[in-house]
Amino acid sequence: MSYELYYWPGIQGRGEFVRLALEEAGANYIDMAREPNAEATLIAFLERTDLAHPSFAPPFLKDGHVIVGQTAAILLYLGDRHGLAPKDLARRLWVHQIQLTIADLVGEAHDTHHPLGGDMYYEEQKPEASRRAKWFRNERIQKYLDWFETILARNPDGDGHLAGDALSYADLSLFQVVEGLLYAFPKATKAVLAESPRVAALRMMVAQRPRIRAYLDSARRAEFNEQGIFRRYPELDG
Repeated sequence: MSYELYYWPGIQGRGEFVRLALEEAGANYIDMAREPNAEATLIAFLERTDLAHPSFAPPFLKDGHVIVGQTAAILLYLGDRHGLAPKDLARRLWVHQIQLTIADLVGEAHDTHHPLGGDMYYEEQKPEASRRAKWFRNERIQKYLDWFETILARNPDGDGHLAGDALSYADLSLFQVVEGLLYAFPKATKAVLAESPRVAALRMMVAQRPRIRAYLDSARRAEFNEQGIFRRYPELDG
């Protein structure tokens, strides 16, 4: 039976973190965002009244009768099923903690271009976005990547992975975050990456994994664009 991944069509967004895990695992899945009438199908699912545990928003993953929402929870589920998380409880929770921190970073990156809320266009909040983006690129990118650099350096199993000695979904997610930051804030992010050699090496390692490389080179990988979480507005990069 195939997984069904539900997300908004035309963008990477938070759904991309799940796609990377599914691709790396070689899992059989249907990306519903690429199916005909994708948005209508997604909205119809969100409006279902027969679900005891309805998802608040996409992404969500359907696995038979099991439906899991929230990116970090989906990855926790997939990590256990596909060997993308350590086996012992303490390390599994550590990987989950890292993923939740990545979720915080993703939210802050989004708020650089929509600091007043998603109900307004970027053009309606440009002064506020400029101030928010300056703080984000001058302080927050550095703080987050410093933390990832630190936990790589402190990993007792070596600095090639965020946890343990094997690839986890957190490694895949850090790759995606760095790619997004390089798209949205290329000048600021390149400067921080130059001081974060372990993070930079992890990014390159993930990009060269055979299944990930094949996915990145395929039409299944949507391009970054100005409708997603990471948006390139040159004036926000300083």
